[in-house]
Amino acid sequence: MTNFYSFHGTVTMISDFATGQNGTSEGCYKLISVENGLGESVNFVVSPSTYFVDHAVVAAGDRVTGYYDGDAPVPLIYPPQYRALVMVKESPYQNVKVDYFNSQLVSRDGRLKLNLSPFTQILLTNGQPFTKSPANRDLIVVYGPATKSIPAQTNPYRIIVLCSSF
Repeated sequence: MTNFYSFHGTVTMISDFATGQNGTSEGCYKLISVENGLGESVNFVVSPSTYFVDHAVVAAGDRVTGYYDGDAPVPLIYPPQYRALVMVKESPYQNVKVDYFNSQLVSRDGRLKLNLSPFTQILLTNGQPFTKSPANRDLIVVYGPATKSIPAQTNPYRIIVLCSSF
């Protein structure tokens, strides 16, 4: 179970990120700089294992949310630099939540409860169907409307199960 934290803002720059691995990974890692409009900035290190929801291609000027492990060590530099686990390009037609969901399918922060329907796609990160229960797992939930209750309830469009530990 990963302790997901997020940062939302506008991409200001994308550049190659050198890892120092004898050139074998040259060009495979990117540094995405994001600013939230309040003067706060974050650099996300994007690796080949970073999951981009909808396989969206991100460019400067796009609104994004980057998710990272809040318990992972980070270098003490400014702006902060986090290893991106999941990146979401903002879309007016869908919401995305990345979190651990318990046996009742309520997110760890208690803000979202999932009501599965026969139309809910439950997939692995490689796009293959996931045939077990998504309960008690780290999930990427793509959904539309939700109730205004606490927790908000929704019938998600798609659930991506994060089986591997980051």
